[in-house]
Amino acid sequence: MSPISSTWSTISPICEQDGDLVTYDEGGGYYDTGYIQPVDFFGDGTRIPLIAISPYAKKGFVDHTYYDHVSVLKFIERNWGRGALSSRSRDNLPNPVQPAGTYVPINGPAIGDLTNLFNFEKIRQNAPAITPIVTDQNKDN
Repeated sequence: MSPISSTWSTISPICEQDGDLVTYDEGGGYYDTGYIQPVDFFGDGTRIPLIAISPYAKKGFVDHTYYDHVSVLKFIERNWGRGALSSRSRDNLPNPVQPAGTYVPINGPAIGDLTNLFNFEKIRQNAPAITPIVTDQNKDN
C-alpha cells in the first residue's frame, strides 16, 4: 500500500474529496470456495480484492456484498445519476439482497454498486494523514 499511498498523497488537494478504487483483473484461475453466481452466459469469475481509499470510506470495513468489476460502473452511474448502459448489460442487474452473515444474494443474479463502502454524509476527520516518502533507493542504475 505504501506506493499507492505515496502516489495518492502527491495530489492531496484532490484527495480531500476524492475516492480511489484499487483492484486488479482476475484471480488467476485459482480455486475459490466462495459462491459464484450464474450471472449470464459467461458466468462470473472468482472473487477479487478491492480497496476503497477515501476520507469517506468506512474505517476498517470489510464488506461481504456480492460485487463484480461492473460494480465500479454501477457506483459511477448511481453516484452521478446516470442510467445503465443498456437493458442487457450487467450494470442493469439489481443490488443484492443478502441476509446478515451471508454472501449469496437471495435475489440473484444481482451485483452491488459499492455504496456500502462509503458514508457520504460524514467525512472521516480521523482519516490517517498520508505523507509522501521521498527516497532515491528505488531508482534504476
